[in-house]
Amino acid sequence: MFARPVWLQRSRGLSAALIGLTALWGQVLWGQAQAAPKIQTWQTPSGAEVLFVAAEELPMIDVRIVFDAGSARDGAKSGLASLTSAMLTEGAGGLDADAIAERVEAVGAELGTGTDRDTSFARLRSLTEPDALEVALDTLIKVLSKPTFDTAELERVRQNRLIALRLAEQDPGEVGQKALYRAIYGDHPYAADPSGEPETVAALTPDDLRAFHGRYYGAANATIAIVGALDRSQAEDLAARLSAELPSVGPPPPLPPVPGLEQARVEQIEFPSSQTHLYLGQPGMRRGDPDYFALYLGNHILGGSGLVSLLMDEVREKRGLSYSVYSYFLPLERKGPLVMGLQTQNAQADAAQQVLLDTLTRFIEEGPTEEQLEAAIKNITGGFPLRIAGNSKIVSYLAVIGFYDLPLDYLETFPERIRALSVEQVRDAFQRRVHPSRLVRVAVGAADEPSATGAAAASGVQPESPASSRGLQRPSAAESAQAPSLATRPEDSLGASASNSTAPSQTLSEEADARGDQG
Repeated sequence: MFARPVWLQRSRGLSAALIGLTALWGQVLWGQAQAAPKIQTWQTPSGAEVLFVAAEELPMIDVRIVFDAGSARDGAKSGLASLTSAMLTEGAGGLDADAIAERVEAVGAELGTGTDRDTSFARLRSLTEPDALEVALDTLIKVLSKPTFDTAELERVRQNRLIALRLAEQDPGEVGQKALYRAIYGDHPYAADPSGEPETVAALTPDDLRAFHGRYYGAANATIAIVGALDRSQAEDLAARLSAELPSVGPPPPLPPVPGLEQARVEQIEFPSSQTHLYLGQPGMRRGDPDYFALYLGNHILGGSGLVSLLMDEVREKRGLSYSVYSYFLPLERKGPLVMGLQTQNAQADAAQQVLLDTLTRFIEEGPTEEQLEAAIKNITGGFPLRIAGNSKIVSYLAVIGFYDLPLDYLETFPERIRALSVEQVRDAFQRRVHPSRLVRVAVGAADEPSATGAAAASGVQPESPASSRGLQRPSAAESAQAPSLATRPEDSLGASASNSTAPSQTLSEEADARGDQG
């Protein structure tokens, strides 16, 4: 939309080539049923950590550069990290937003930025043809190291953000998710939503953004992930160029620990809707957590495997209380949340909540059966090769491994770590880490008297009314966007609540964006 017709013609051709090469790359890796990629690592002269995987089969390169600059660094200025990230592509190094978009489109590349609670990041995909790669790389360097934070552009982006925040206030799912985080995290930096609050976003200035960029976008605060058709020397040169002009600042102090919940908390938010959005949660686990694999596998059985999960069986199949129900862990630098959620009719909200709690409590007490464990292990490990079948997927894993300081053999050992788990280990992890009596419970909807149908459903009696009169209404588009995405997959949690891109969004998952089938 920004490019002149002559540029667009070339852009479309190169973009089509990228799409074709991406499809071919997936076929190559699927045919090979590949082993985990060999990861090389080093530090640039300016202090950035680099993780590199050579992938010479196709003339493509994927780059992701991640900073410890997520919304947890906002302080009192909620929305600062995400607005800073959004403004990077709105003007940099003498180029305005249109010029940046034209440059990227002209060489068929993709460039985007985003923010979640832990990180801010930029990503680039390009052909390795020298002229195209040079333009794409030069543009990324300008965006990261020389953003202008123009006053007029900031005002335009700010107004768009304020409109989005007002629209979010009309979405019960958004309202519920934000309330859940506030209730779980209290005064911790994770409590605030990355998109910010209207009053804080309205008060942000260009100087605020420049100060944030200068403090957090430093080379020594960066992790660079590279996957593509380069040799080690070329990758070293690329990483050195990317980090050379970044601010000379180191990483910020560690985030404070997340305190545990001492008691349950219930919050009913009145909302004019026929459906109630129900969320249960507590602090869960961090990246590198010693219980990560046991909790990951257990959650797959409990509520992370879609139609075959225990929650889906109890809530939907047996009682018809909701079209969809899920649970997920979202591991972060500090303890990310454990979340359970569904959407149901207002009159059935109490019954649905009770079934969620009963199912969770029973799972904690009994653990999975041997059959459930075996099926989950086969599902997770059997599908694992597809999760590293492509440059964009591998570069996402590399960014997580580097940023969270995970072992370099993480991908190689992941399937075996899952296969080695027993019923007893899963049960023990859930008994120590998940506490139904201290869960936060948030319900967003119109308060209603429990119906006889809801009471019967909670007791396990299948209502005889048709599905449309029970809870089985398909979720809205907004609800679907908030359903689980990939929250406990190894690569997740670097996704973005706010993403800004010259191509369709390819965020990795944080929040709504980081929830999924979890398998």
